[in-house]
Amino acid sequence: MASIIDTVQAASTLAEAALINAQVLTFNGTDGWKPLDNAAIFWRDGRIVRLATMSDLDADDLTDVAEVFDADGRLVTPGLIDCHTHLVFAGDRAGEFEMRLNGKSYEAIARAGGGILSTVRAVRAASEEALLAQSLPRARALIADGVTSLEIK
Repeated sequence: MASIIDTVQAASTLAEAALINAQVLTFNGTDGWKPLDNAAIFWRDGRIVRLATMSDLDADDLTDVAEVFDADGRLVTPGLIDCHTHLVFAGDRAGEFEMRLNGKSYEAIARAGGGILSTVRAVRAASEEALLAQSLPRARALIADGVTSLEIK
C-alpha cells in the first residue's frame, strides 16, 4: 500500500493541470488562514492533488502536466460560501430609502404601501421566467466574485 508521501510525490505526474507562481491562501484549523507564497497547485478531474512551494518542486514535476498556468504572483483563495442570500426577488425599495432619509418612519412607509410587503407582492406578480431572468445575472456576479456555494432564501 502506498504511503501518503508516495501519493503526494506521484501526484504531479497524475495532474492534468497546474497553476504555478501563485500566492495561495490556505486554512489550517489550528492556525487559521495562512498564505503560502510562490506556490504551485496541481489538479486532476476538478480536485487538487498536490500543493507545494515552487522551491519544493523537482525539475521534472511539470513535464507530464498537460496545461500549466502562471499566476504571476496573484492570490488564490478557497471558494467563498454565501450562506444567506436573497437572490430571487422582484421590485425594489429604493424609493423607501429616500423616504427614510426624509424622516418617514418604517410604519408610515408600510401604511403607504411600501415595506417588505411591496416586494412580496412584486414577487407574487412576477412570472417564473421573469424571476429567473432577473436572478441569473445576480448569481453570475457572485460567481465572478469567487462564490462557489449559495444558499438562496
